[in-house]
Amino acid sequence: MPALTLTPLKLAVALLALAGGAVQAQSLNELYQAARAYDATYLAARASSEAAQHRLTQAQALRKPSLGLGASATHSQIDPPAIYQTTAAGRVQVAGDRVGSNTVQAGLSGSYSLYNRAHGVTISQAERALNAAGAAMEVAEQDLMVKVAQAYFDVLSAREALATAQAGKRAIGEQLASAKRNFEVGTATITDTREAQARFDRALATEIGAENDLRVKRVVLDQLVGRTEVDPKPLALPMVLPAIEPLNVEPWLAQADEGPAVRQLRMAYEAAQLETDKARAADAPTLDMTASLGGQDASGRGANPKGFTSSASVGLQFKLPLYTGGYNEARKAETLRLAEKARNDLEAVRRTVAERTRSFFLQRQSLQAQVKAFESAESSTKLALEATQLGYKVGVRVNLDVLNAQALLDSTRNDLANVRYNTLMMGLRLRQVSGQLRAEDIAALDLLLAK
Repeated sequence: MPALTLTPLKLAVALLALAGGAVQAQSLNELYQAARAYDATYLAARASSEAAQHRLTQAQALRKPSLGLGASATHSQIDPPAIYQTTAAGRVQVAGDRVGSNTVQAGLSGSYSLYNRAHGVTISQAERALNAAGAAMEVAEQDLMVKVAQAYFDVLSAREALATAQAGKRAIGEQLASAKRNFEVGTATITDTREAQARFDRALATEIGAENDLRVKRVVLDQLVGRTEVDPKPLALPMVLPAIEPLNVEPWLAQADEGPAVRQLRMAYEAAQLETDKARAADAPTLDMTASLGGQDASGRGANPKGFTSSASVGLQFKLPLYTGGYNEARKAETLRLAEKARNDLEAVRRTVAERTRSFFLQRQSLQAQVKAFESAESSTKLALEATQLGYKVGVRVNLDVLNAQALLDSTRNDLANVRYNTLMMGLRLRQVSGQLRAEDIAALDLLLAK
């Protein structure tokens, strides 16, 4: 048997075929992890949280001593005044001797704050800012989870709508062909044919719209995760949606009051209160310890003293503001108003979170009940379609009855698919608004997807 040889072109085609065959559908958690490394909003929140840690380090440095090194080199030159002498030839100017010197000096200087109320307040503010930045990052991460899940289920919903539209078009096409045959043999009227044709044209337009909607939803998901041609895994059927727990709204409300959205504004309110304390601290005295150690080397005729000299000093520096032109009083009044604003911002967020938590909780319960109702409706409409098709075959039903039954089944299946996706999304939104949404919740949804 001759050996198999591959030309470069055939080899490239084979490799592309293998690569194409290796492409698999992606799970929700896989796409979420991809979005975490790509989404600019999330990455910006993470950078801001990391920057807050460095701001805290800067603030903590206020309680530590500072030390600096200084050095200088100086050349000075002095021209003495002119000297005049009287000679036989008259009064003559005689130049004086020029005096010059070189000085090189270097030294260390340091300071340490012994008492400064504003420094402690600044550190406390930086700690609140770090906590607020961490909460903001949690908010951004939860927003990303919800965005990815929404885009994921939007693609599945659009794909389901397209499949339903295509199935409906095929069924109507079969009915149209049957109506045409029956009309040709004289067992049906032209009305049945025209009605089936109208239905088919409408189904074709619906299919075109569904195809475009799917393309748009795919673009949104691709852009969100930084990939192309993303292929989400569908839900595994039959399926049982996870129940909502706890079954009472009060535990959800209690969790919501400690969620990152509320925590972020609470930290901002505490920081605003501390800003008022800092403004009051501007009227308080400060006490610093200072120290210096240095040396000087001078040379030249004008050096005084000449040669190397050293010096060292330790001292205390006390400051007490006596009059600032009204600046401190105006600053204190401003910070009080800003603290009041921050308090009201916090209260507004708490009320909004509580209202949304109650709303999402009720919607999640309602959607869970709707899923069961639509599952029953799917079974009943499927049986109704089969009965109508049988009636059409025996002559007790007309073609329009079959088309109506098929359309009802298609609509029910679409509604069932959408309400399933909405139920899962509402569960995520409820956990988000109550501050409980975690990456583990996204990973848990993968268990509901087809393998």
